[in-house]
Amino acid sequence: MQLAISPRSRRSNLRRAFSLIELVIVIVIIGVLAAIAVPRLSRGATTAGENALAANLAVIRNAIELFQVDHNGAYPALAKLEDSLTKYSDVTGGTTGDRDVANGIIFGPYMRAVPPLPVGANKGKATFVDTLGGNGGWVYDAAKGTVIANCANGEVDSNGKKYNTY
Repeated sequence: MQLAISPRSRRSNLRRAFSLIELVIVIVIIGVLAAIAVPRLSRGATTAGENALAANLAVIRNAIELFQVDHNGAYPALAKLEDSLTKYSDVTGGTTGDRDVANGIIFGPYMRAVPPLPVGANKGKATFVDTLGGNGGWVYDAAKGTVIANCANGEVDSNGKKYNTY
């Protein structure tokens, strides 16, 4: 005895597939979307670095100004700058890891850690140097209490502004 196969079940057993034209159209659409999205994403990464630079400079500059106010107008020395900003200190600028009110160690810390430079050839460095082009992330002038990014004059943001003028 043979089983009869209905026309409906024959149709359900047929394999359906995309035609070559449908596949080409889908690939073209994906290519157009990628051509639009990739430049926008790369601009976003560039802008993020520029915004991080401005924010990091604001944090460092604010910490230096707070130190200066607490220490009778004196800016921290370059050799002790990181400790001066990240540890407790007394009125003379001597630093330690712990607050000690009895011994006058009552100021700071002004920041948890020195942020790394987010842009340029020295990207990732969180140390201070005294001249532009040195091997550090930030250039610090102890006489004026100023900080700039340690980036060469040729390193500019998306608007053509030099990173070392932020």
